[in-house]
Amino acid sequence: MDPNADTDLSLENQLCFALTVASRTVVQAYRPVLEPLGLTHPQYLVMLALWDHNPLSVKEVSAQLLHEPATISPLLKRLEDMGYVRRQANAQDARALDVELTAEGVALKEKARAVPPAMMSRLKLTREEVMVLNKAMHNLIEAATTNH
Repeated sequence: MDPNADTDLSLENQLCFALTVASRTVVQAYRPVLEPLGLTHPQYLVMLALWDHNPLSVKEVSAQLLHEPATISPLLKRLEDMGYVRRQANAQDARALDVELTAEGVALKEKARAVPPAMMSRLKLTREEVMVLNKAMHNLIEAATTNH
């Protein structure tokens, strides 16, 4: 028997447990930082995708966020109701829906510039530490999505 078998089964040594708790607590830490923007964390992620690439189709937003379009659609509806995005049928494919930032959505980016430094401060991380963690998480995502 492997001498590490019991240790490997310890809750505190489970990668899935650490990731779940880290995800939940980091997302909770975003809440007060995003509150002045009037955004939830999922809405913030959609806005980040659109600030990077505007416009995008709903399918492209979904792909960027690694979510199903059905999950993204209610977020887009809410952001549209808030005046940050406009959804419209694609000119080449009426079945496809394009999402474009409004002037208000573009302007919100200026306020959002305060979010990353505020989060680094809250989490007591340097920009370099964030980059290392981010690279490790992306490597993990890549490994998990290509090996199943």
